[in-house]
Amino acid sequence: MKFQQNFSQAQSQKQKLALTQKLQQSIQVLQYSVEELSEFVDSEAMENPLIEVIEPNYTLNYSKPMSNSGTEINYLNQIPDTRISLFEHLIDQIHLNYRDTYLRTLVLYLVEYIDLNGFLTTTLDEACDQTGANAVQMLDALTLIQQLDPPGVGARDLQECLMLQTERDDAAPEIAYLVLEEHFQELVDRKWPEIAKALAVPVSDIQRVFDFIQTLTPTPGASFGSTDGLYIIPDVLVKVTGEEILVSSNRRGMPEVKFQQTYFDQMTKSKDPEVIKYLEEKKQDFQWLQKTIQQRGDTILRAAGAIVEHQRDFFMQEHRPLKPLTMKVIADELEVHESTVSRAVNGKYMETKFGVFELKSFFSQKVGGQNEDGEDISANTIKKRLRELINDEDKGKPLSDQKLVELLKAESFELSRRTVAKYREALKIPSSSKRKRFD
Repeated sequence: MKFQQNFSQAQSQKQKLALTQKLQQSIQVLQYSVEELSEFVDSEAMENPLIEVIEPNYTLNYSKPMSNSGTEINYLNQIPDTRISLFEHLIDQIHLNYRDTYLRTLVLYLVEYIDLNGFLTTTLDEACDQTGANAVQMLDALTLIQQLDPPGVGARDLQECLMLQTERDDAAPEIAYLVLEEHFQELVDRKWPEIAKALAVPVSDIQRVFDFIQTLTPTPGASFGSTDGLYIIPDVLVKVTGEEILVSSNRRGMPEVKFQQTYFDQMTKSKDPEVIKYLEEKKQDFQWLQKTIQQRGDTILRAAGAIVEHQRDFFMQEHRPLKPLTMKVIADELEVHESTVSRAVNGKYMETKFGVFELKSFFSQKVGGQNEDGEDISANTIKKRLRELINDEDKGKPLSDQKLVELLKAESFELSRRTVAKYREALKIPSSSKRKRFD
């Protein structure tokens, strides 16, 4: 058998997009929120002696952020204080309130098994096996934990968590603890007439118990060690004057970088070529960072300006109507990739005189049908009207999804019952059977 190998040389040209590290970082910077951008700039300054960071002014008196459907978003206009973790909070209370005994040793053991939401993640039997304690001692240790702050901590399930909170709340209805203890599943299933009959009380009393439970938290420890969503700094500002809408960057809320020229001049007097090379590299890093921050701001401002043009009625009319709008439309207008628009609007906020809104909330798909002016109807417009209808319903006889379909159809909104149910669930509104009240 004969084998033959042929070798040849040939040149070919291929196009290949190679993303440099700096280009990748520029793309990432566009995606950053103002808070993340500040952290990134501080990190760059730590590695570059030629960068001086001027911290942004966080004391502006912004309006509270709103969703386009009119729901208020949690918002503070200043940086939150540093928080301790739930574990640290519990340890501090244990050392402050309980003497150094064997029982406290068991308490400290169990605290290791409290998760971030405040629940105990081990069983008492397992704890007894690991420590050698008996069941009574371990139950006593858990009871001590459950007396600590926040109320509900140390619970082994949701039912116990709510019972612990109810037990320590003076505002709790008289029968609330009993209902939770003996009729928890029936309460969850909204079998209120059955509970009322078993306890020989009016159904309205069960309604009050349910309303009270809505004020409790299913995750008592979740507020510790988390600062997410506590404050929002708008990237752009919108001002309406007559028929004119002005969109501008919120420069006062952005980190500013300055070049340490004096230090650079002093160090360049050095004859050491390594020092000179280092300084030139750091100067280029500064120029890149300054340019990248500017490009980020310009891209967000251009995207916001295009959004405002398309959603002009939202800013000019009191009922804030939204037109169908996709990111592709904005991308085509700005002559950028759709992913660039996505990065420019996610986590970026616009301040207006009537609230603060996330830029991505102005995008909405067409759902079919037209208004009186022949314009397409957006999903957000449907959701807003759906919320209004449900808010105005008779709570004793809430509107079914089919009835909502009929009411919307009478207003020229052509939707199926399934679509209405989907929008209702997206608004976190329960079904009619779960919205019914008995008081």
